[in-house]
Amino acid sequence: MQWYVDIVTAHPIITAMIQFAILGTLGDMIAAWIVNKKFFLPYKPLELLLKFVEWAFLAVLIKYAFTGYKFFVDGLVTTGLLPELGNFGTAFAISTAMNLQFGLLLVLLHRLLDNLIAGKVNWANINKGFYSLIWFWLPAHTITFMLPKPFQIGLAALWSVCLGIILGFYNKKKVEKT
Repeated sequence: MQWYVDIVTAHPIITAMIQFAILGTLGDMIAAWIVNKKFFLPYKPLELLLKFVEWAFLAVLIKYAFTGYKFFVDGLVTTGLLPELGNFGTAFAISTAMNLQFGLLLVLLHRLLDNLIAGKVNWANINKGFYSLIWFWLPAHTITFMLPKPFQIGLAALWSVCLGIILGFYNKKKVEKT
């Protein structure tokens, strides 16, 4: 794994973009496969390319948020506004601050970009995206921030695949009921 640590340390933005472009798009595709009960390419070639670009763009924002919110929580501890929290407490504080502030904007931006790529307006169930910040992303990022820094973005991208699977099964149940 040292090769991975070396490359993500030397090229943090590019590697974040690559990991999210691949894994984020894969999560979207897996959700479509589960809902439709078949293995297929759910996007036209241009849409697929745009999904890669979308996830790569989001990766840059996520990478900066990871760095910024770590320093935000460290600053609160340094100035005495938060006590020393230990590894779990610090990870939870970073995850909470990031998801309740930046996360809201990311959910909106992600949906906006999805709408632009799909060529239609769909804000239905945006509240479910906001709820995912609490039930999924808060605990997921708490685990993520407990890891050494070189592994954090890779795991965050992998969480996108996990959420795609969960949402695929959730949306499959909704489709089956109608």
